[in-house]
Amino acid sequence: MGQLNGRTAVVTGGSEGIGFGVARRLAEEGAHVFITGRREAELEAAATAIGAATAVPGDIANLADLDRLYDTVRARGRGLDVVFANAGAAGFSTLEETTEEHLDQIYRVNVRGTLFTVQKALPLLNEGASIIVNSSTRADDGWEGFGAYGASKAALRLLTRTWANELKGRGIRVNTVSPGAIETPAVAKIVGEDNAEAVKATFRVGVPMGRHGTIDEVAAAVAFLASPQSSFILGANLYVDGGENQL
Repeated sequence: MGQLNGRTAVVTGGSEGIGFGVARRLAEEGAHVFITGRREAELEAAATAIGAATAVPGDIANLADLDRLYDTVRARGRGLDVVFANAGAAGFSTLEETTEEHLDQIYRVNVRGTLFTVQKALPLLNEGASIIVNSSTRADDGWEGFGAYGASKAALRLLTRTWANELKGRGIRVNTVSPGAIETPAVAKIVGEDNAEAVKATFRVGVPMGRHGTIDEVAAAVAFLASPQSSFILGANLYVDGGENQL
């Protein structure tokens, strides 16, 4: 039997990468997963590949889209047990280069979008529910050109601890997962295919284990935080970074 049999989960940014991997793992553990993302065709394909999944296209920075997502969850009539707030935006820009548009895009999705993803889930959350917010190991260092992104992820870490305090009375656990250098399509989308391998090699240099992590390794960590096995873990930040910020 799966650890999440009969549970209902929401995964944002679920069409590819970490979001897709986590949604697939939660479904394998027995949950029915609602996935959302901006690209409808890719989202539908992901739901088909996962099986026990419902695709609800939308942008987490659009509050009407979030309302539609949770209306769909509500219509199933089983409440909500797991939220993996994963959708995010990233981009390189030094202090000198940073524009208003760049900063607004990063914070609109990563901070504003994540906050309202969690807020709007509250009426549906069952007692004992688990909220997992996807931060990043980049919240702890100071990678050149990655300041806005890192700062947005650091903000999520603080918000997660605050929400854990605010929701503990309902038996709802809130934790953060912080992936490091993970092999996903995201790098190529940020820097372009021609530069992706060089950037990934730079990331890999700082990893004590000497390799990139896998999507499945992040998914395993999220599944643990979503399950009763982590019942005494609250307000924590679980690094999945090959020791990058530990050694």
